[in-house]
Amino acid sequence: MIKVSILYPATEGSRFDLDYYRDSHMPMVKAKLGAACLKYTIDQGVSGAAPGSPTPFHAIGTLFFDSVDAFRSSMAPHGKEIGADVKNYTTVAPIMLVSEAVVG
Repeated sequence: MIKVSILYPATEGSRFDLDYYRDSHMPMVKAKLGAACLKYTIDQGVSGAAPGSPTPFHAIGTLFFDSVDAFRSSMAPHGKEIGADVKNYTTVAPIMLVSEAVVG
């Protein structure tokens, strides 16, 4: 299984609207990618590793696919539209990691 994780660093002065991300952006992404996107999850950052330390990430969104090709072919026609929506919920540049789940 392929995971596409989108990480949103919590930098000083940055903005992230979790409600918009959860209620509008990710459902739109899932709808655009269709059946190729098996499911998605959203993790909200709440803390750093040390007690009282700030979270390094506002959130991490993860999309699940059967293969890298399934991800790329479903994203290709919609990438610009999906990317254009980012400004509606954050001021940070997302970091994307395409990985293969080897355990779990």
